[in-house]
Amino acid sequence: MTPDESPKEISLALQLFSVRQQCKEDLPGALSAVARMGYESVEFAGYWNTPARELRKMLDDLGLKVAGTHIGLETLLGDELKKTVEFNRILGNEFLIVASLPPERSQDAKGWAQCARLLEEAAEKVAPEGMWVGTHNHAVEFKTFDGKQAWDIVYGSTHRLVMQMDIGNAMYGGCEPLSFMKKYPGRQQSVHLKEYSAVKGLVPIGEGDVDWKAVLDFCRTSGDTRRYVVEFAHPEYPVMESVKKCLDFIRGVAV
Repeated sequence: MTPDESPKEISLALQLFSVRQQCKEDLPGALSAVARMGYESVEFAGYWNTPARELRKMLDDLGLKVAGTHIGLETLLGDELKKTVEFNRILGNEFLIVASLPPERSQDAKGWAQCARLLEEAAEKVAPEGMWVGTHNHAVEFKTFDGKQAWDIVYGSTHRLVMQMDIGNAMYGGCEPLSFMKKYPGRQQSVHLKEYSAVKGLVPIGEGDVDWKAVLDFCRTSGDTRRYVVEFAHPEYPVMESVKKCLDFIRGVAV
């Protein structure tokens, strides 16, 4: 993957984990509300027992696209990979993002390296389908194993794998996300936009410590980013109002 130095239009998506309770109670209604806010696409984190064709029809009726899906590593291995590809082919989804690596597979440097090989192999297998495989971070990805941060082990040994940097999670883990992203330019086809405040913790985008202009400028040039994925969910904040506020802020900065 080669960095593209020219600015580009990047679609704005909502990670549906943000509105998971609304989706559980009324999936068509929740998707309709997301579309009315102005989100162009959604990223799945579960399917609420809904077949792919039904999901695709709901999205098509609302003019929504699929920005990606969060899945488990096991869905990319063995016979499960074919099922995963078929489901996402129906959805019209390109990005197969492992939400987090299983703890039993990531206890040490050897485990992280083995996971990297599995992910890169899966990425090579789905490339002819026009799909990408990537990983999303929490905080553990920036812990040190045998002198290396876990994600350095993963991305230093892979070429096709997408780095879906979760900005807020990285900062919570003690990482300066933009500096880390710059070590691996051209790998950020999908980026999780989540705020972080050293004082307040999780807050709506624009109300914390992230230098969003710097992050988005990198994404639009050296990151080769195609998807911005907003995620925000905190029990003390009204859900729908908050994710709309996040969208409005990003639109104001990403110009």
